Amino acid sequence: MDFQAGILQDGSPMESLEKQLICPICLEMFSKPVVILPCQHNLCRKCANDVFQAANPYWQSRGSLISGGRFRCPSCRHEVLLDRHGVYGLQRNLLVENIIDIYKQECSSRPLKKGEQPMCKEHEDERINIYCVTCEVPTCSMCKVFGAHKDCEVAPLETIFQGQKTELNNCISMLVAGNDRIQTIISQLEDSCQSTEENSEAAKRELCARFDALAALLEEKKAELLQRISQEQAGKTAFIQSLICQYKEQLEKSSRLVETAIQAAEETGGAAFLMNAKQLIKTIVEASKGGRLDKIEQGYESMDAFSVSLEHLTEAVHALDFDPAEEDEEYFDGEEEEVEE
Repeated sequence: MDFQAGILQDGSPMESLEKQLICPICLEMFSKPVVILPCQHNLCRKCANDVFQAANPYWQSRGSLISGGRFRCPSCRHEVLLDRHGVYGLQRNLLVENIIDIYKQECSSRPLKKGEQPMCKEHEDERINIYCVTCEVPTCSMCKVFGAHKDCEVAPLETIFQGQKTELNNCISMLVAGNDRIQTIISQLEDSCQSTEENSEAAKRELCARFDALAALLEEKKAELLQRISQEQAGKTAFIQSLICQYKEQLEKSSRLVETAIQAAEETGGAAFLMNAKQLIKTIVEASKGGRLDKIEQGYESMDAFSVSLEHLTEAVHALDFDPAEEDEEYFDGEEEEVEE
């Protein structure tokens, strides 16, 4: 009994307990029934349903076809998956509900302190219990009757309180739904980033393969053209070598004929000289007339016919570029509109 009395006398533990019993959505103490999420955080069932409806706006209209839905815990952003029963499929936290009942009973049995209720600054003994609609400020009854708000329109404080609380809850639900949409966009952008990296690597591999094939084709063509030049070279050099052999043979014969003619010219005897001179002269004349051999034409050794112009190919290589493709920006435009909303 002494321990319990000490707790009631000291407001700090009760205030700490009250903070633990505040719903992160409505910022009020949990209202029964209290549901416990898979991440072990608690929500009022009504608040959980508001968040679920905001994240799944078409859930009710899909009837029996619905297989479930999802939303994110407002405390830790953990994704909560629900079945076809929605938030009514979540487990109730009876322990928290019992603690709330005990806390409310203890609070109701405690006498209200003067400082626990906001008091009017103009009338220190009067509690703030009405709301001035004209000035949009809470005030007390004395201010309405005799004070600054006697000509203003007023309303019950509880009525304005419930209306503002409902509006705030709607704003919170809207923010939570917006955060879910943003998280979805972030996930899609991350997937797009990964897909971009994978597609870029595939495009690089394809480009390298195409250039390798082009290089192999150029090497093959170069080998073919070199072979043709070698064949032409072999044919021309063989023909020139055959002419050289023929001219050497003719030179050798002519040299022997010159030696014979010189020996004949050195003959001193007229009879001996005349016996061979006529035939020798005839042989020299015939050799000078009939011993003409083939000759090569001027420029025969030139290989200009095998010159290859690669200017058009060089220009084509410089002009190589990727095929133009229209970029699809509808996805990003749509997502940007959602973010702006």
